[in-house]
Amino acid sequence: MTLLLQISDPHFGTERPAVVAALLHLIETLPPDLVVLSGDITQRARRSQFAAARAFVDRLGATPTLVVPGNHDIPLFNLLARLCTPYANHQRAFGADLEPSFESAALLVLGVNTTRPWRHKDGEVSMAQIRRVSARLEAAQAEQPAQLRVVVTHQPVAVTRAQDETNLLHGRERAVTRWARAGADLILGGHIHLPYVLPLHDTFAGLPRRMWAVQAGTALSSRTRGTIDNSVNLIRHDAAASGERRTTVERWDYSETHGAFEMIARHDLALDGVLPPAVVTQPG
Repeated sequence: MTLLLQISDPHFGTERPAVVAALLHLIETLPPDLVVLSGDITQRARRSQFAAARAFVDRLGATPTLVVPGNHDIPLFNLLARLCTPYANHQRAFGADLEPSFESAALLVLGVNTTRPWRHKDGEVSMAQIRRVSARLEAAQAEQPAQLRVVVTHQPVAVTRAQDETNLLHGRERAVTRWARAGADLILGGHIHLPYVLPLHDTFAGLPRRMWAVQAGTALSSRTRGTIDNSVNLIRHDAAASGERRTTVERWDYSETHGAFEMIARHDLALDGVLPPAVVTQPG
């Protein structure tokens, strides 16, 4: 069983120390095979905030991490830095590669940098990025058919509420269609601090196969949304299973009462073929 933990929008600079401690405990208890940070690592892209994020990642020890930037990870008020060296602090903390990838026999995860210095909040995916990701996916689909194949963006490719449509990723229609054809199973995102799972094959007409949008809430920040507390996603995949490929997405929320992350929902997803909708269960 392969475990992937999605942490999104921690917004270091606004992190809650008790939630940081609880998340580190959860990670130690699991532990995951990969931790994905899907953007908005910091609140204002300051060096001190990236240093705090780096210190958090360092506490994961040998656990592999994959980090992509979000719109908050580009300087907002320092216009010269935003135009000339927008990713300098991010790269100082997490390396030069803004579109990292991870691959094992069971898992392929491809990061996509959807931020643009000339956009304030909106994200964008270019044709060059779409083609690059498609080529990796196609090769993996042929060579490792049992793999779980995941694309990570910051901005969402699908939303559940009309008021969030302004936050949708520009270029998503071409990207979703091409990536589905190339073999992607999941597209992970954040940005709107709202956790949900959506069947993209029901949202985008004509997709040739099943593909799911998996959105995470804010993992650590005080900037929570409505009644939703801090939240992360745990994705379980068994590449050795015979027959249909299936994966499970669990939503874990921070409990103020218990001071710990607790699973509050589980989505059992079919990955192949045209099958009935996902089964969502609430733990008893």
